[in-house]
Amino acid sequence: MTAQDMLATVDLGSNSFRLQICHNQNGHLQVVDSIKEMVRLAAGLDDQKNLDQSSQQRALDCLARFGERLRGFSPDQVRAVATNTFRVAKNISQFMPLAEAKLGFPIDIIAGREEARLIYTGVVHTLPPKGENMLVIDIGGGSTEFVIGHELQPAITESLSLGCVSYSMRFFPRGKINNKNFQAAVNSARAEIQRISVALKNIGWGYAIGTSGSARSIRDVIAAGDESIDAITAAQMQKIASRIITAGSTKKARLEGLKPDRLEVFAGGLAVMTAAFAELNIREMTITDAALRDGVFYDMIGRQLGDDMRNQTIADFQKRYHVDTIQAQRVATLAQMIFSHLTASISSDHPEQWQQYVRWGALLHEIGLDISHTGFHKHAAYILDQADMPGFSRKEQHILATLVLGQRGDLRKIAEFSQQEMLWLGILSLRLAVLFCRARQDIQIPVNHCDIHYHKNSHQLLISLDKEWLQHNPLTASALLQESVLWQKIGLQLEIKAI
Repeated sequence: MTAQDMLATVDLGSNSFRLQICHNQNGHLQVVDSIKEMVRLAAGLDDQKNLDQSSQQRALDCLARFGERLRGFSPDQVRAVATNTFRVAKNISQFMPLAEAKLGFPIDIIAGREEARLIYTGVVHTLPPKGENMLVIDIGGGSTEFVIGHELQPAITESLSLGCVSYSMRFFPRGKINNKNFQAAVNSARAEIQRISVALKNIGWGYAIGTSGSARSIRDVIAAGDESIDAITAAQMQKIASRIITAGSTKKARLEGLKPDRLEVFAGGLAVMTAAFAELNIREMTITDAALRDGVFYDMIGRQLGDDMRNQTIADFQKRYHVDTIQAQRVATLAQMIFSHLTASISSDHPEQWQQYVRWGALLHEIGLDISHTGFHKHAAYILDQADMPGFSRKEQHILATLVLGQRGDLRKIAEFSQQEMLWLGILSLRLAVLFCRARQDIQIPVNHCDIHYHKNSHQLLISLDKEWLQHNPLTASALLQESVLWQKIGLQLEIKAI
């Protein structure tokens, strides 16, 4: 077992934080270490959706402990993903730098459907195939994911904002449970699930799988009463609900098989699962230990082997938005070349990652043309910032959106990014590539008589080009001069030098 074969995932859920370390044996994962802490982050959201100080401190303390365990790991061996509470918290931007500093690694806030895809990836890699669709339901602390599929890529992924923590706090304050508020919780969850039930039923499934804490807790309580039962049914859940309602709280019901750390959130998860069974007509659900963290592991392995889901997403977006792929590749090639030139003397973490961002941004820079020719870069940026993009984190989507937004037009809208060196140079690289490739034809820039140099301290870009080439390409020469005027408006300098 070598250090290079170790992989680690950090799953920052709304209820619990988990660190898992595995030994990668040619795609087979052997768990080496696992740490779980009940942080209850969702419980710290106030009425304005801000995380309170106590919940932030619980999270930071936990991340510091995880960070100690991860010392010695390289960035490509670790991936940390954050889910619903990180998605909805209004003050998350202030919290994230503190969290990443404690952990020692970047944290990816993933969209709901991306969370669903990764959960499914974990399940499909750990369960034997049956040749028919499976419905996977994962009830988390703040959201519930629904996925259908039987191949490596799911047929449908959905995520709804209902979870065991949020529903327990909303419907069962101070842990008091009666028939009225339990039924209200079930009805509320059913109303949410109705929004996606038709789409799920149209695809159909042969069997249902439950993952994560709520599903396992319900199964454990059922099995404690009858060890021959290893699944969840509506009838068994109704028996459990009746016991809790009669007792007046989960704690007083003294449910065998229920772990103490699930007491406060069990009723909320039970209500959501009851609603899912009723709304989707589920007869029986089996439980798997596979979860989000497993999906993240297999996704990491895929990236290392060159099977990166993000590349497939880029290709899918090009097809969906009718991108001129020849022009996109032309711009991408030039943008990457310029970026390599500008960053050759810069020391930065993950330069190859930024090369990818520049390439992906170039390949998608014209997706807004499908909406409007006027301001298409703004439409493209909005799509990249808001769309579900399998494989991409929210942060990565925002980087792509910023690159694409800066490809043309007034620089004032992106002037704030001039202090973020790699992002700024990525913007400049794509911007220049788009300018040079405006004619939508292969362009021959004289390599021996072309130099692009960026002066970091003065934020000055010097472009030296062959005089004859500039005379032969007057439109490009004029565009470069207009570009220098735009630079002046934000207090920067672009100089075009004929040599």
